[in-house]
Parts: sequence; structure tokens; C-alpha cells
Amino acid sequence: MEGKEEDVKVGANKYSERQPLGTSAQSKDYKEPPPAPLFEPGELHSWSFWRAGIAEFMATFLFLYITVLTVMGYSRANSKCSTVGVQGIAWAFGGMIFALVYCTAGISGGHINPAVTFGLFLARKLSLTRTVFYIVMQCLGAVCGAGVVKGFQPSLYETKGGGANVVSHGYTKGDGLGAEIIGTFVLVYTVFSATDAKRNARDSHVPILAPLPIGFAVFLVHLATIPITGTGINPARSLGAAIVYNREHAWDDHWIFWVGPFIGAALAALYHQVILRAIPFKSGN
Repeated sequence: MEGKEEDVKVGANKYSERQPLGTSAQSKDYKEPPPAPLFEPGELHSWSFWRAGIAEFMATFLFLYITVLTVMGYSRANSKCSTVGVQGIAWAFGGMIFALVYCTAGISGGHINPAVTFGLFLARKLSLTRTVFYIVMQCLGAVCGAGVVKGFQPSLYETKGGGANVVSHGYTKGDGLGAEIIGTFVLVYTVFSATDAKRNARDSHVPILAPLPIGFAVFLVHLATIPITGTGINPARSLGAAIVYNREHAWDDHWIFWVGPFIGAALAALYHQVILRAIPFKSGN
């Protein structure tokens, strides 16, 4: 009996400091990290800075290669029933984001999208220097990725639209702009939520693999907006396909795929940082 009583005592004391669940867990110690400086010249002398840019280039290159190649495979088929379909295209985009964010998150943050980079810059998560560098490398990677796809079958690429984003017939430019704003808002809001350090500290009892909800958000947005714009929500993806395809109608609506994602990213940053986290209203900020 003595042994059993000792077991009971050990069991009772083993989890004496249980973490509270839900909103009551917010009392857990957490210190808001300082905002990134606007300019950080010292970054230019750091190998980690250049390595991060190379990672963004390679990730965006692979992203465009797989996704545009999937779109071309869908477009070339005489019978759409024999292809992956719109759902398959959406899975290609979402799945690649999941894989690439997982691979590069520890190196560059795994942005792979100028809109994501812009939103994080507005939230003071990275410097202007790094923001500009990331966006340039993302765009270069996108052009190279689309260029490799065109190199396989140039004639097919030219005749099937090259995966370029345009507003579909039956929709106005306003429709396309609205779809891009809302779609990018969903994506960038998911990025903020999945990578929120305070949430990770507060809800440490709920394990989360950040690339999973981000990739799933990309998948769902593509399902919804492929019929409207082909789904941009990523200015580098739209630019890369447009440059390599290089037809007049691909440039007519191209501004939508920069303005829309940047507005959506700004709104997501504002909503998360100001409304949900109330960072500007906290003492000491």
C-alpha cells in the first residue's frame, strides 16, 4: 500500500504546473520582439542575408516551374477529364507552397511572394533593405522558372497562354482587383497567424506546422479565383509568366496583379497587428 500511495503522490505532483487553456493562457510570459530597423546596412556584410536571397530565388524558381508546368499540362489536353483539372492546379500551387515554405522558412522565412514580404515589412518584421532584396530575387526566380517551362515546348507555351494571369471573359477589371485583394488578404492573414510568436508561446500545447495552413490557404484561394483571374495573389508569379509569355493582353491587366496583392497584404497586416494584436496601443510602443 505504501508503494501505491507514493505512486499517487508522484502522479499528483508530476503535472502540478499545468498550462491554462484558451484565452487564459495569455498570461504566459511573452516579450514582444523589437521592430526591425528601416535600414540595416550591416545586413549587406552578412552571408545569411545573401543566402536568404538565394533561397528566395530558388524557391520561387521551383514554384513557377512546377505550377506553370502543371497549367500547361492541363491546357494542352484535348479532354479535360484526362488532366488534373482545376483542383489539381490548385493542389499544385498549394502543395508547392507547403513544401517550399517548409524547406526555406529557417533560412529566409519562406516568403516566395512579394505580397507576403510587403505585408511583413509593414508589420516591421524585416528591414526595407531585405524587403527590396527579397522582392527582386523572387521576381528573378519567377522569370527563370517560367522560362524553363517555355524551353520545353515553346509553341505550346505561346498558344496556351503561358500560365499568364488575365481577367477572364465575363468579369470586369474591378472584379479581378477585388478577387486579388481578398485572396491575398486570406493568404497573408494566414501567414501572420501561423507564424505569430505570441500565439506559439501561448498555445504551445497546440502543435502547428506553419507551412500547412499557409499552403492550404493558397489551395483554397486558387479553387475560388482561378475562374476569375487564374489566381495571382503573388506578383512575382504573375510577372514571371507575363515576361516569358510577353503578349499584349497579358500586360493589359497586369497592374491588377500588383495593386491587388499589395492592398490585400497591407489590409492583412493592419488587421493582424492593429485589430487583433493591438500592438500600437501597447505601453512601451
